[in-house]
Amino acid sequence: MSVGGSSAYAGMEDLPRLVKAALAAAAEEGFDNSCAPQQGRLLSLLAAGQVGRSIGETGTGCGVGLVWMLEAAGPSTSITSIELDPHRAERSAGLFAGCPNVTVLNGDWSGLRAHGPFDLLVLDGGGKGKNVGDDPPLDPTDGWVAMGGTVVLDDFTPAGEPGAPLHDPVRDYWLGHPALRTTELRLSPTLATLVGMRVR
Repeated sequence: MSVGGSSAYAGMEDLPRLVKAALAAAAEEGFDNSCAPQQGRLLSLLAAGQVGRSIGETGTGCGVGLVWMLEAAGPSTSITSIELDPHRAERSAGLFAGCPNVTVLNGDWSGLRAHGPFDLLVLDGGGKGKNVGDDPPLDPTDGWVAMGGTVVLDDFTPAGEPGAPLHDPVRDYWLGHPALRTTELRLSPTLATLVGMRVR
């Protein structure tokens, strides 16, 4: 979920039909925190490798990121997304009413775990992906990510760029998790995403 993510699509014409529909819903709702276009294309690429498997997402928003994945993964792939805001959850569920392989839940991020483990888990929006401290980020091996599966976290400032912390405990957690092989992908001068594969 990116601040200004929805408006970043302004002027783009070569977008999938359902992406345009989700963006229109976001505009009507005044919701400008959809995933950025660069992140959407990355999600599309990753979802294309999960055809016939299982994808999970926290933070549905108005469904923009979800649409990018659905367009690439197709109808044989089970996709489950959870959204805390009941109105957005209902609106997004309506957008995917004709897609029996897509389930949009209303609830706290933790409710998604009951539908895992996932072959692709996108920690977008709420959840413990980017929270640290006394309540650390979720453990991807605890029913969240299948063996060999992939976890994705967006909205990082690229390491070394102005605004990126010298010591980022969240970034360190995911890059150093013993069950994952994780790397940082720079999507733009101001946007980076962490992508990790579960190896144990």
